Amino acid sequence: MFDWLFSDPLAVGTKAPDFTLPDQDGNIVSLGALRGKNVVLVFYPRDETSVCTQQLCEFRDRWTDVQSKNTVVFGVNPQDAASHSKFREHRQFPFPLLTDEGQKMGELYHARGLIVKRTVYLIGPDGIIRYAKRGKPEPAEVLASAKT
Repeated sequence: MFDWLFSDPLAVGTKAPDFTLPDQDGNIVSLGALRGKNVVLVFYPRDETSVCTQQLCEFRDRWTDVQSKNTVVFGVNPQDAASHSKFREHRQFPFPLLTDEGQKMGELYHARGLIVKRTVYLIGPDGIIRYAKRGKPEPAEVLASAKT
């Protein structure tokens, strides 16, 4: 009954669930269309909160490293496109923020809770999860699992 409240991240080595979500500009993003790239998903509770902002800014500040690893990054939470757009512009993020209305994607990725559980995944070019961790891992730690 409360499995979603106490769940662990999806296991490394498992196939990542497919998703299709809009970004802050209404562009549709789906995992299937990103095959051949490493995909970092950063689930976070709210735009403009201190830890979330710091975590996403670390990926922004390491953008050259991200790009050198054939990697794309997406922030994910249930806030609306207007909030994401304002947050992205204010913090000058070079990556999109996805709107997970109803936390359906969060549920698939075991990041759903009373608030979104801060969780980071790296999905390889083959669609297999290569990294999964709760909390605020360093981008270098996440990118170490990327396949170039």
